[in-house]
Amino acid sequence: MKAYAGIDLHSSNNYVGIIDENDKRLYGKRMPNELDHVLTALEPFRDRLEGVVVESTYNWYWLVDGLQEHRYKVHLANPSAVKQYEGLKHTDDKWDSFWLAHMRRLGILPEGYIYPKEHRAVRDLLRRRLLFVRHRTANILSLQSMITRNLGLKISGNAIKKVNEFDAKELFACPNLVFMAKNNIATIAFLGKIIKGIEKQVKPQVKLRKEFAMLLTITGVGDILGLTIMLEVGDINRFEQVGDYSSYSRCVKSERLSNGKKKGENNKKNGNKYLAWAYVEAANFAIRHSVAAQRFYNRKKAERNGIVAIKALSNKICRASYYIMRDQVPFDEAMLFK
Repeated sequence: MKAYAGIDLHSSNNYVGIIDENDKRLYGKRMPNELDHVLTALEPFRDRLEGVVVESTYNWYWLVDGLQEHRYKVHLANPSAVKQYEGLKHTDDKWDSFWLAHMRRLGILPEGYIYPKEHRAVRDLLRRRLLFVRHRTANILSLQSMITRNLGLKISGNAIKKVNEFDAKELFACPNLVFMAKNNIATIAFLGKIIKGIEKQVKPQVKLRKEFAMLLTITGVGDILGLTIMLEVGDINRFEQVGDYSSYSRCVKSERLSNGKKKGENNKKNGNKYLAWAYVEAANFAIRHSVAAQRFYNRKKAERNGIVAIKALSNKICRASYYIMRDQVPFDEAMLFK
């Protein structure tokens, strides 16, 4: 008789639940996050198991990799798409693990993508780069604000990056302002070195694969954005339609409509925030270097506002990149903005 396993994973422990094809509970136990404990629990059912479902929490790498290395068929459940039975008054880890196994038995499990282990560390390194970029931007904005507030001057972000600690004494007379400015400047320089170091570490390790090389023909997409998109996408063929990819990249609205009226919002966090960032960055670069993109942006901005306009442009670039990756064709600006 077939069996199905579900594992509700937490930071320090997990609950393993196993059912048969009649939904009879065969096994259920909480255990520490140690691979040997999980393997011991699954071993008596190995020959019957049709699959092991692991909830996609932030710490799933070790468990999924370990199970796959021991030749278990693993399914990664997408927690934001898993719907519980609304009539239940109470659920817990035990119930959740059996529910994951139950959905796998019925063939209705919403699955996440198990990213290849060999490229995962490089992808995560680029994700850390984005974290440092955001911290640097926060310090640049802080220094810009302080200069404008106290001196009435507006200095661009690129100019701020060139300011050194000696310039702080020239800018401000107050010792406290000089002290704050020096800290901002030192932090910006330090984070800049980290960002360049990550780029230097990543570029020799991975190159754009053939299906992603054409991304560089898109106005606004350079090496780092191209690598980010490639490493976040993995296999473009896992997206059947362009709308699936656009939704995964968070480039479309998360709304529920009925009779033309907004009735609520879906999960805004569902999808890939790193792809969302990449396409917004590409859109910002595009309006600087493409007349057609600038026209589109200005038209949308006049209709709504700048934020909506940049998201609309990022969605167009996202949709175009889907066909570029899938069909391996170069970017055609005339087709995009016809």
